[in-house]
Amino acid sequence: MENKKKSIGDEGNSNSPLGVGGNSSSPLGVRGNSNSPLGVRGSNMFYGALPIHFELARKLRDNQTEAETFLWNHLSAIQFKNIRFKRQHPILYFIADFYCHRAKLIIEVDGGYHDIPEQYKYDQARESELEELGLKVIRFTNEQVLFDIENTLKEIEKELNRRTPGP
Repeated sequence: MENKKKSIGDEGNSNSPLGVGGNSSSPLGVRGNSNSPLGVRGSNMFYGALPIHFELARKLRDNQTEAETFLWNHLSAIQFKNIRFKRQHPILYFIADFYCHRAKLIIEVDGGYHDIPEQYKYDQARESELEELGLKVIRFTNEQVLFDIENTLKEIEKELNRRTPGP
């Protein structure tokens, strides 16, 4: 019996950004990979992210933007409702800027390139896929984070209150 190693591209979905996964009608590709060592879609806080996503997330954590670093300093200090955020967190085949598993909340900090029509369309499709997993995505511009942090944090707190039970 021949033992073949599979590479990422061998999984067979050319619609996926990484060419991984199974059948899906998703505009961006697959919704998880049951062969992933991290489990089937939705079975944990990574929703089937592959090891390559963890490596990419690690690199992104080491190269955060000024706005991401500034917001992280505030998010990491939140002390209510057992809220804990992760930064540059792999979910499915995406990397969320910030993720709170308890609230199923993703926070994205967007630079100017998110205004480019192609990037905007990609962001919308990505957001739709994440919402299908029961996750909520909220977006802030770099300027909102850097120059209006109080209102940014109030919006985050409102969403956390909506999405987390009790005290």
